[in-house]
Amino acid sequence: MSKRVVVFDYGFGNVRSAERALARVGADVEITADYDAAMAADGLLVPGVGAFAACMAGLKAARGDWIIGRRLAGGRPIMGICVGMQILFARGVEHGVETAGCDEWPGTVEPLRAPVVPHMGWNTVDAPEDSKLFAGLDKDEHYYFVHSYGVREWELEVTNDAIRAPKVTWATHGEPFVAAVENGPLWATQFHPEKSGDAGAQLLTNWIETL
Repeated sequence: MSKRVVVFDYGFGNVRSAERALARVGADVEITADYDAAMAADGLLVPGVGAFAACMAGLKAARGDWIIGRRLAGGRPIMGICVGMQILFARGVEHGVETAGCDEWPGTVEPLRAPVVPHMGWNTVDAPEDSKLFAGLDKDEHYYFVHSYGVREWELEVTNDAIRAPKVTWATHGEPFVAAVENGPLWATQFHPEKSGDAGAQLLTNWIETL
């Protein structure tokens, strides 16, 4: 049976390309902001493009922050993409203005410090050896990025041996930044798997297989 995935449509994200990419790897996809559908789906994909503050305002208007919290409280899988990953952190800083995020992870989304911004194009990543998200993918695979902001420091410290530490993947553009996170039911990528060709399709397949 196909896994049911809702692409959360809160007005900030290329939902059609995400829908096509997920359908390509066999998911039964619905684009909606409906609360019941988002809660009932096997997986919830949260896209995001544009400014952090605008995305958070749109997410809250659609009760998306509450849906994310409720799903995670029940161990229900979520995947964030691009700004849909950034809003999972505690805060974003744009033009000196700080905006609160969903605070699922501590940390700050800040302007990239690089000779050329935005970071636009293909880049490799440095994933943990035991990553499930990047399973079956070569280290030299390239993924498509479009962003001017990122998380430069991973701040979540796990001191309880009974709790599995998140797997954090890094990329470099001027300096290292967080490219992906796997944290129990919550996964996210700064790059766009739906625009990353066969490598992106494999990555989405890996997520679907965990649902």
